[in-house]
Amino acid sequence: MNEPEVMLALSTAPDEDAARHIARQLVDEGLVACVNLLPSARSIYRWQGRVEDTRECVMVIKTTRSAWPRLLERLPALHPYELPELIACDVRDGHAPYLAWVRSNVREDRP
Repeated sequence: MNEPEVMLALSTAPDEDAARHIARQLVDEGLVACVNLLPSARSIYRWQGRVEDTRECVMVIKTTRSAWPRLLERLPALHPYELPELIACDVRDGHAPYLAWVRSNVREDRP
């Protein structure tokens, strides 16, 4: 059986409290190994025809490819935004013991 590949995902939340709630749920449910919260990010984006300029908290999420489909469903359900950001890329290389730790802390057996 191949080991799952580690992925790094990014999302934002309106504030640190919302991000902390989302992160805690995702870790508790075993969908992710870790979420780093980077408060005080500034986002400038177009939404519904207007340019918005808001403060947000960035979430740096460590998960696996096999958990990704479940994360794609769960994060939006937990999120207060109508259209939450959730993007990811494969981790092609890294500190092997850390990557093993990520894999060991994501529950691969969940439906």
